[in-house]
Amino acid sequence: MKIVSLQTHVVAVPPPHIGGMYWLFVTLKTDCGIEGVGEIYAATFHPKVMVPAIEDVFERYLLDQDPHHIERFFRRAYSSGFTQRSDLTMMGVVSGLEMACWDIIGKAANKPVYELLGGKVHERLRSYTYLYPKNARGEYDYSDPDLAAECAVQNMNLGFTALKFDPAGPYTAFSGHQLSLEVLERCETFCRKVREAVGNQCDLLFGTHGQMVPSSAIRLARRLEKYDPLWFEEPIPPGQEEAMGQVAAKTSIPIATGERLTTKYEFFRLLQAGGASILQMNVGRCGGLLEGKKIASMAEAFYAQIAPHLYNGPIGAAASFQLAACTPNFLIQESIGTWDGFHAQILKKPLHWEDGYIIPSSEPGLGVELDMNVVRRHSPYTGERLHLQMGPDPVDVKDTAPAKG
Repeated sequence: MKIVSLQTHVVAVPPPHIGGMYWLFVTLKTDCGIEGVGEIYAATFHPKVMVPAIEDVFERYLLDQDPHHIERFFRRAYSSGFTQRSDLTMMGVVSGLEMACWDIIGKAANKPVYELLGGKVHERLRSYTYLYPKNARGEYDYSDPDLAAECAVQNMNLGFTALKFDPAGPYTAFSGHQLSLEVLERCETFCRKVREAVGNQCDLLFGTHGQMVPSSAIRLARRLEKYDPLWFEEPIPPGQEEAMGQVAAKTSIPIATGERLTTKYEFFRLLQAGGASILQMNVGRCGGLLEGKKIASMAEAFYAQIAPHLYNGPIGAAASFQLAACTPNFLIQESIGTWDGFHAQILKKPLHWEDGYIIPSSEPGLGVELDMNVVRRHSPYTGERLHLQMGPDPVDVKDTAPAKG
């Protein structure tokens, strides 16, 4: 069996752009007619840069290769250009192409991918969602703790047992910074009101995106401990594992991080520094399913758990479910609501979510199939924004509205 062709699809996500501005899907086809789909989670460059980059990696390292040879593909791409280091964009490309290879492998074996990565451990996957509160005008409003509490109850009633929110203000190219007293107070108020609303029926997941310096993160953590969050997410920017370890050592709240990290090497340094006990790798960025499995197994030796990150499309989600299903130290999976809306429309059969849990597909491969009519109607993406963007300026202490989820 050999891979003979690649198609790349840049799908524009309709407003309100839940899951990003666009999704990057790839389709690989073999000489025996089996097709595999994957999704690349890469936000560093615009699709007009990413598409030729994807084609270059494919032509150099996958064309005419056996899709079963995952290790060969990973090492050759990882070492591309005499690098042998964790390049974020390369690992995004590798992740999506590797994911598509696994889809082919599973279809050829007539097995779900999780059965080929150790076998199913979890029949269902506990899930959480961000809170997306709406005001009386029907607009998303992330600044009102009372609206957040109402939204929390609505999601609890749907079946969610864990809820995430991020009231710590904007994240910019100049973070981390020191949070103002006003923002610290707002964060505590959000935690208090959401906890009062849901009681002990839901875990609180306090989300941030590297907004703080370590001293500010420690100050905030001390305010939040009384509400017993399940985690304090990425309190400082990625890249300085010892600094994350300083925060972890000063709080009883578990530190969760990893959505911006790639490969076993970066996660090893984080674990070695005591920087996190919950790893949030994104399968569409970290290096793919096999690399994700290696990261999870390494975490197991540190008695750490995984909570895969997901803020992209349903193909990456389906791959993440495959990893979670076969991972003993799986904790919880990020869900984008109940996987309705555009996430459902673009698939021939929606992802299965039920009463707070994701039910892994028993179909061969990743268990999902794109509806190409919908893909074509929403392609190509013609906007100029990246998948996600940070604020371009330093934080003004008088302008610190909460960030969107």
